[in-house]
Amino acid sequence: MAPQYQIRADYDARTIVVYQAYAPRIADAALQAGGFVAPFSFHRMTWIKPSFMWLMHRSNWARKPGQERVLAVRITREGWEEALSQAVLTTADPAAVAQAAVHVQWDPERSPRGAALNHYSIQVGIGRHLMRTFTDDWIVSLTDLTPQVRKAASLIQTGQAAKAQRFFPAERAYPLPSPLADRLSSEV
Repeated sequence: MAPQYQIRADYDARTIVVYQAYAPRIADAALQAGGFVAPFSFHRMTWIKPSFMWLMHRSNWARKPGQERVLAVRITREGWEEALSQAVLTTADPAAVAQAAVHVQWDPERSPRGAALNHYSIQVGIGRHLMRTFTDDWIVSLTDLTPQVRKAASLIQTGQAAKAQRFFPAERAYPLPSPLADRLSSEV
């Protein structure tokens, strides 16, 4: 049984994949430029999610207006851990949350059909003051996952959820350094 609060992600020795869903004009511009550019907003918080299933729930499998395109954003583990080191849990003191450069919240993980599971996935909000660091220094690559998301959604809708799983990224427990893991778990 998985721990109730655990970061599960697709990662390698140097990078971790987080997911975001955007309107086509934002995704197209980002993919063409190889990074986020206008009309992406550099002046507001952006939420990144290492849980593919949670983003599928949030974007309704890339069918929600303004979230029709799903991007896999590969960032450095150094950047990911730097963001987490600056994070404040969204349920903390409102004054601390308002001043935080990074917000963290734990939401129920989701099944392919969207049912809430009994363990939680992390969502990380990168504030506007760190936005350029996120986009210019931490991002390694962007990949458009929309075609595979649509194939998986179609399979799930037609009762073929087992076949849809071949389109899901492999996620496993992310090994946080002990001080960071202790900090995030003590805030839950």
